[in-house]
Amino acid sequence: MEPLNKLTADGACRTVFSNDVSFASFYNAAIFEGKQIIHPERLVRYENDISFLINDSKRAEDKKRRRDIVVKSDINGIYCLLGIEHQSSIDETMVIRCGIYEMLEYLKQAENKEYKRLVPQIIVVLYTGPKKWNGPLKLSDYFEIPEELKKYFNDWKIILVDVKEMDTSKISDEQTRYFIEAIQAMYKEAMKI
Repeated sequence: MEPLNKLTADGACRTVFSNDVSFASFYNAAIFEGKQIIHPERLVRYENDISFLINDSKRAEDKKRRRDIVVKSDINGIYCLLGIEHQSSIDETMVIRCGIYEMLEYLKQAENKEYKRLVPQIIVVLYTGPKKWNGPLKLSDYFEIPEELKKYFNDWKIILVDVKEMDTSKISDEQTRYFIEAIQAMYKEAMKI
């Protein structure tokens, strides 16, 4: 656990959502409108280091990416990967980053012969920044697409949860609800100033 004087928003979110009850409670509120679909006792931490090689004519570099929190769980007997990616500022590349995380994970699974089928994954971006999110939410937000190609275009989307707009009544775990409400209260106070 990080010392309080060194705690960052990212570190606080990682600490809170590393708790299985908090993770499940947040996910159930954010994705399933409060229905108890994700069960904390079924969560298993998942190795989430991903690396890839960028190799172009000017440079070759190994990029390492680490998603904030990833767990494996089953939903109705089907295993899934569930992730939370925390953002305290607007990141214009978030859709692309999440797409890279997911596609690299699928590639890793496809190359691993132990999987008969790929394990589906969902990443929720938890945004705790002070401004309203105005960055892209889907791949097509980055460019114009000719009308003739729109039906063929794979439009990668992210699930963004703005902490300031989250309905805390759907969070079943009291500590998780208090954590989210504390962040919301900080922003309400800041708005008065």
